[in-house]
Amino acid sequence: MTTGFGLVVRFTLRDADAAGVFDELVSRTLEDIRRYEPGTVVYVNHRVPGEPNVRIFYELYEDRAAFDAHEQQPHIKKFLEARDAFVSRTEVTFLEHVDGKV
Repeated sequence: MTTGFGLVVRFTLRDADAAGVFDELVSRTLEDIRRYEPGTVVYVNHRVPGEPNVRIFYELYEDRAAFDAHEQQPHIKKFLEARDAFVSRTEVTFLEHVDGKV
């Protein structure tokens, strides 16, 4: 594997109900990510202890081309459109590889 291409996304969700529906949406989307995206190495939805309406995504792709392909998938386009009903704020941090164990 190359050094990859990664990002972290922090979602602040509208409320507890929105968080539950958002998690279900993510789980459905992950089914297709697992099935159709060999270049997506890691795609994980995390809860934040003490912040019940926050979710953190950690995403790692084989390379920038794999990320670009991910963004063009029908299931991702559907997710991006649907998530807006549940999210009040989104913060994206792109990552640059320095060192690590892969």
